[in-house]
Amino acid sequence: MSKRIVIAGAGHAAGQVVASLQQHKFDGQIALVGDEPYLPYQRPPLSKKFLAGEMPAERLYVKPASFYEDAGVELHLDTTIEALDRETRSLSVSNGDPVSYDALVLALGSRVRRLPVSGTDLEGVHYLRSITDVEAIRADFDKGRRLVVIGAGYIGLEVAAVARQGGLDVTVIEMEDRVMSRVVSPEISDYYQIEHANQGVKLQLSTGVEGINGKKRVKSVTTSDGEEIPADVVVIGVGIEPNTALARDAGLDVDNGIVVDDHCRTSDPHIYAIGDCTMHPNGIYGRSLRLESVHNALEQAKTAVANICGIDTAYNQVPWFWSDQYDLKLQIAGLSEGYDDVVIRGNPAERSFSCLYLREGQLIAVDAINAPRDFVQSKQLIADGTILDADRLADSDVTLKELAS
Repeated sequence: MSKRIVIAGAGHAAGQVVASLQQHKFDGQIALVGDEPYLPYQRPPLSKKFLAGEMPAERLYVKPASFYEDAGVELHLDTTIEALDRETRSLSVSNGDPVSYDALVLALGSRVRRLPVSGTDLEGVHYLRSITDVEAIRADFDKGRRLVVIGAGYIGLEVAAVARQGGLDVTVIEMEDRVMSRVVSPEISDYYQIEHANQGVKLQLSTGVEGINGKKRVKSVTTSDGEEIPADVVVIGVGIEPNTALARDAGLDVDNGIVVDDHCRTSDPHIYAIGDCTMHPNGIYGRSLRLESVHNALEQAKTAVANICGIDTAYNQVPWFWSDQYDLKLQIAGLSEGYDDVVIRGNPAERSFSCLYLREGQLIAVDAINAPRDFVQSKQLIADGTILDADRLADSDVTLKELAS
């Protein structure tokens, strides 16, 4: 077993690595290096309860400071990793001497994709990825202000929902012809577009952004149609990109993510990688995936630690995701790409229903809106490759578990 574990990154997955090492009674040294001044924390609440002011910062932390103290973790926070030297097994860092390792876990996460237009550096223009980002956005969220959200993915729509509930005037600009187009079907997109419109959000779909205008502070956003939309605040949410430069520069295999096997090992047997930054094999779907998912990050953390501790463990799970917008909880199990049939269970008008995706009769994914039972029961059916009768699926009085049996 390795005597010194170093974790590069200080997000949710990094916190899980420390917790899992404790659960496995690891008695060696643990060091954690992160570029933010915070202990490992959860990111999903940033665009939800934390943005809304319903959750204090301390509740974001995966574990309190005392946990890391009791575990004897050597913390290098507010520290940038400048290089990875695989020969000496060490990290060059911005603060202090190189940090050496026997086994290294790359939990590098991802960064926001930048919008390539002028004006993104104006006051009042924000990206959302960190506690610091959200604190700056909240300071601008005064009731009655005009907010323009660029991007209608999870983050953009969650921000729009919080802002409308806080009394801001909200416009969402999206290049695609529907919201959340990368992750849900047209049926789900339509439902959310109607919901946001009913809540007073102005949606401009199939629309790009040419520029953000103002002298010192943002005043407006110019769209690809030439329209100038007044704006007191702008939040940009156009996706994220995996942090792979450190791995690539060190000569590790990288392909839209740090390439790992089903044990979370990289091309260097002394280095593991977990979370948003990884490209990993998935036996359920028969291909490699890069997932932007808390579930994936946490489970990969557990898998990496088990293998570091000498317990042969393979990672092969159904991906899942969620989004909270207004009183709607969207829970997604599986990946719907490539479906050839879709079944609606429940009544959308009652704000509780599911959208089930089939390929040749096999359940491959479920989008559940305020329907937690369908979400929970679908995960095992997806993992098992269960063939289901599409006609019977529409009967929400019969559980998915009953249909499978």
